[in-house]
Amino acid sequence: MRTIDKRIAPNVRLAATLVARAPALTLAYDARCKSRLAATLDTGEDVALVLPRGTVLRDGDVLVADDGALVRVAAAHEAVLLVRAPDALTLTRAAYHLGNRHTPVEVGAGCLKLEYDPALADMLTRLGATVERASAPFQPEAGAYGGGHRHGHDATFAEDYALAQQVFDEHHGHSHSHSHSHSHDHDHDHDHDHDHDHQHGPSCSHGHHHGHR
Repeated sequence: MRTIDKRIAPNVRLAATLVARAPALTLAYDARCKSRLAATLDTGEDVALVLPRGTVLRDGDVLVADDGALVRVAAAHEAVLLVRAPDALTLTRAAYHLGNRHTPVEVGAGCLKLEYDPALADMLTRLGATVERASAPFQPEAGAYGGGHRHGHDATFAEDYALAQQVFDEHHGHSHSHSHSHSHDHDHDHDHDHDHDHQHGPSCSHGHHHGHR
């Protein structure tokens, strides 16, 4: 059994004819989120997928097997919900409530697409959206900070939040340290002035109060 263990970076350009001749690995979204997977190519060949943890495959990705052969990824048709609305406000509200539940969503022009879920379909209908069940490839938005892989919706949210916090710290860590040093110097000067006023007279109201104690 061949092992597929590499993904070619999206910015690497390959000859279209070379990619077109490569066998396809057609996977639903859940399967594309798994870094370890026993799968079957469209040719009928069984393969083992062994990719770095956290890899999320997208339609059109090109993989490399252990013998150097190329394999192209195709998003399988699966049960999805197509969500539309009569106005932008209703669609925005629908997107907000889906995001609040950490639901993976594919954003299109005037339409949201998500994995089929009857409970979510009912919620969206109550919000005023039009919900249609369909069979289509599903390719949701990746995490804003490079995440997007998931081990459950809550885990995805936690990972994206941690990445967001890391980016914030990297951009603001220096100024935060500077502010901290400034505060330290200020405290030092304050202590010095306090001792001086206490020794030489009640020129500072704080020193005067301390003297009475």
